Amino acid sequence: MSRKKIEIFDTTLRDGEQVPGCKLNKENKIILSEQLDLLGVDVIEAGFPVSSPGDFESVEAVAKTVKNAVVCGLTRANKKDIEVAAQALLHAKRPRIHTGIGTSDSHILHKFRSTPEAILERAVDAVKYAKSFVDDVEFYAEDAGRTSNEYLARVCEAVIKAGATVLNIPDTTGYCLSDEYGAKIKYLAENVKGIENVTLSVHCHNDLGLATANAIAGAINGARQIECTINGIGERAGNTSLEEVVMIMKQHPRLELYSDINTKMLNETSKMVQDKMGMFVQANKAIVGENAFAHSSGIHQDGIIKNRETYEIIDPNDVGVNQSSIILTARSGRAALAYRVKNIGYELTKDQLDMSYPVFLEYADAQREVVDNDLHQIMNKCSILQTATA
Repeated sequence: MSRKKIEIFDTTLRDGEQVPGCKLNKENKIILSEQLDLLGVDVIEAGFPVSSPGDFESVEAVAKTVKNAVVCGLTRANKKDIEVAAQALLHAKRPRIHTGIGTSDSHILHKFRSTPEAILERAVDAVKYAKSFVDDVEFYAEDAGRTSNEYLARVCEAVIKAGATVLNIPDTTGYCLSDEYGAKIKYLAENVKGIENVTLSVHCHNDLGLATANAIAGAINGARQIECTINGIGERAGNTSLEEVVMIMKQHPRLELYSDINTKMLNETSKMVQDKMGMFVQANKAIVGENAFAHSSGIHQDGIIKNRETYEIIDPNDVGVNQSSIILTARSGRAALAYRVKNIGYELTKDQLDMSYPVFLEYADAQREVVDNDLHQIMNKCSILQTATA
């Protein structure tokens, strides 16, 4: 079987920006869009143009800036939204309008106070109208995760006939289990007429911590686009994390899936998003967290020093991190102490290591971490001279 490309649809500038306090101004959206373009994302969702004059200007500016990726603007299923998005995307080299409507019983009955037939008609009308402005139209079936597969298939088939080029199947509330979501994508891939002519897309939220797993399950079952954000930021508990899905595909070749992302830029892109949006990831965040390649347990440190692959499945360099970190704590052993002091210029004999280790433990018990300055003090107390230049 040949490997299948998964297009990466980045919505950091739209869904990611919906986090309270993470509003981006036009200048920052331009900076981040340039970085995302260099990173190699296939689609950049630049914003929701009708939502405010500022967002319209930002989407317009991103459309003028981006050189390679498709630039996408979000709309609801109404003419004004679509007209405004089309205007904002006028200068994009590769414009896409992303329009849609809720399809679950909850949305139809309570949000729209409507009927399934009326919603289907609105979906078709929106796609047809968007298609009059751009060739590339993505349709989202909001809350598809809680929509019956049969009705969802009807909607998908209708919007394909209306001209949709991409079908977005969002797990809007992050409710689906991975096997359920994968089965939903598989059902659509096997039961919707014309599905072979469009791209199935997955857009998963992280309310139950399943966004990445669900997105991968969707890709395994026929989706060819994953919608995600840098650092997994987004509404409520966030979105699928771009760096996670990209590295899962890279580290699991048996999936026969790949992306065009330059993974060596992941760490710098993560830090740029943190800086511009003021939302910092937790230290134990996969791939880009401060501790993702840090080791403090003596058993782990000994293994890493002997062979990195004993406790690391990813080469730090592959994601733009210079090297793994050996963090000295009270859990660290002699191997870690010898390794760290060697890095600052001390080549210890076995006797010197045995002599300095109890002193090291005194420091380690008194503080959270033993740093290089502490190590110099320990070596000084033990009358050990530097034997090399740090």
